[in-house]
Amino acid sequence: MTRTGTGCIDRPSPNHGPRPEGVGVELLILHYTGMPTAESALTRLCEPTAQVSAHYTVDEDGTVYAHVPEDRRAWHAGLSSWRGRADVNSRSIGIEIVNPGHEFGYRPFPTVQMAAVADLCLDIMGRHGIAPADVIGHSDIAPSRKEDPGELFDWPGLAARGIGLWPQPTPADDSPLDSAESAEDVAALLGRYGYDTAESRVLLSFQRHFHPERLTGEPNPETLRRLRALLRMTGR
Repeated sequence: MTRTGTGCIDRPSPNHGPRPEGVGVELLILHYTGMPTAESALTRLCEPTAQVSAHYTVDEDGTVYAHVPEDRRAWHAGLSSWRGRADVNSRSIGIEIVNPGHEFGYRPFPTVQMAAVADLCLDIMGRHGIAPADVIGHSDIAPSRKEDPGELFDWPGLAARGIGLWPQPTPADDSPLDSAESAEDVAALLGRYGYDTAESRVLLSFQRHFHPERLTGEPNPETLRRLRALLRMTGR
């Protein structure tokens, strides 16, 4: 089983299968566990009848648990899509991050936990050649079903270490048409970045990741500036 360098505890899950022939790892998907305790989450990820798993879990104290070999297909993404392609499980690695989530008392992620997440992400990205822009959240790939890792997750801190992106708008990203842009125009921009615009709550999911101060699900000039900035930064 592929491992990070140190401090990784083996807690194998039986819930995995082969990756399709010729399909490599392209995406790194970050989740929160969304369960009352770390132990309840670990038990579920390793329970055969649960039919769910991830490659790793990072506890709040920074402990990393390894569940599924990276060359195997873990069952973490569910029904999802990114950049026009479904079956995200086959082309991704999934990391669960211990947090009760919105149902059980969502709270900030401790600094030591985020440091461990960052180290693990960098390790995985280096092994598989995953670009920063291809580190995304569960809510990005399944906006109508998921909220994780949520608006309290430190995406800017990760981006500062080269993990994921954080928008840096410039005057080039301004538009006098912001207030008049139609839902179709906004959907087209979101689709260019990677979201499945056939899903509901797509703009809310974008805001949860990239504009957490404004969780309205409605377009506004600053959300659109950030979206245009990301498109410019990625050349999409």
